[in-house]
Amino acid sequence: MSSHQVTFAAAQLGPNQRSDSRESVLSRMLSLLEQAVSQSPPAQVVVFPELAFTTFFPRHFIPDDEELQSYFEAESPDSQVDQSPNVKPFFDHVKKLGVDVYVGYAEAWNGGEKTEYYNSAVYYSGRSGQVLAKYRKVHLPGVFEPFPEPGATQQLEKRYFKNGNSFEAFRVPGLVGDALKATPDAPVQTDGRGDPIFGMLICNDRRWPEGWRAYGLQGAEVVLCGYNTTAYAPQLLGSDLYESKPLSREEAEKEVLYHNQLSLTANSYMNACFSVNVAKAGEEDGHPLIAGTCIVDPKGYVVAEARTKGDEIVAATLDLRKCRAGKTKTFDLGRHRRLDAYGLLLERAGVEEPPLLT
Repeated sequence: MSSHQVTFAAAQLGPNQRSDSRESVLSRMLSLLEQAVSQSPPAQVVVFPELAFTTFFPRHFIPDDEELQSYFEAESPDSQVDQSPNVKPFFDHVKKLGVDVYVGYAEAWNGGEKTEYYNSAVYYSGRSGQVLAKYRKVHLPGVFEPFPEPGATQQLEKRYFKNGNSFEAFRVPGLVGDALKATPDAPVQTDGRGDPIFGMLICNDRRWPEGWRAYGLQGAEVVLCGYNTTAYAPQLLGSDLYESKPLSREEAEKEVLYHNQLSLTANSYMNACFSVNVAKAGEEDGHPLIAGTCIVDPKGYVVAEARTKGDEIVAATLDLRKCRAGKTKTFDLGRHRRLDAYGLLLERAGVEEPPLLT
C-alpha cells in the first residue's frame, strides 16, 4: 500500500429513538467499530454522524431542563469529552482498538462563569488516546421558537446551541508512512508530503461553501462531516411559490438527497479534497431522516455509498496524492484567487439588492 493511502469507514447509524438507552446506542456504535477494524484492509479512521450518541433532540421542544441536560456531555479545561461518563466506554474502546474516530455530540462547555452549549465533533486518536481537534458547528439552521402547527418537524438548534466560529484544519499523525516532519530546513509548502491534513464540518455546514473554502486554503486533503437531515419538513425547507401542490414525502426525500450529494460532490471538487460524509438515518421519533452516507473524491465522484437506512459500514481506501492535481491546476488557489474582487463577501451577511430602476 502506498504511504499516502488511508482507509476510512463511514459508520452510518440507523435511528436513535428518544426512548433508547445510552447503553443500547453505545452497543450499536461499538459493533460498527468492530466491523470497521475487522474488514480488509482494516479502517484507520471511523467517521460517525452528528449527535451520534443520542436522538436528534433539537427536533423536540424540551421544557424539562433535566431531560435537556441529559443529552449533553460536560466538558471543561480539565476534562474533555472522552472523560464524560456517558461516552467514556466508547472512547476507551476506540483506544483499545488503536483506531481514530470523528464523532458528533452535544457539548456543555464549562470554561468560565456560564456554561455554553454547542453542537460539536471531535477527532480522537486511538493511537495516542487523546482528542486531536474539536469542531463546533458554525451554521446552525432552524428557529429559536418552536413552530405552532400540530405535528410540525421542529429544528431548534438556534435555541439549544451557540454558534461555532472557526474552521481550523489539522494534521493527523500515524496514518501514513514516511511523512515529512518539521525540521529547521523543512519547506513551508509540503506538496502533500506531510502528515494528512483534515478538516471537520457538521450537517448544515456542508451546504455553505465558506467552510469548505477555509479548509481548501489550509490545504485540507479530507473533510469529515456527520449529519442528521430530515427527509420531510415543509416548515423548514419551504416550498416553491409557483408549485400547484406541495411535494409528497417521497418527492421531498428525493430532493433532499439530491441536494445533500450536490453539496458534497461540488465542494469536494472545488477544493480538491476527499470528503467522508455520514448520516444518521431512518425513522427517528416518528420523523424520517435521509441516509445518503457517501465518500467523495477530489474530482467530485462518489466512490462509495450506503445501501440502507440502518447501521452500516461504508468503506474506502483513499490515495491522498490524488488531491494534488486539483490543488496545483484548476484550483491552484494561490495563482488564481482574486482577493481584490471578494470584499463584498466579508462586508455583507444578508441580501441587499441593487437599487430599483427608474
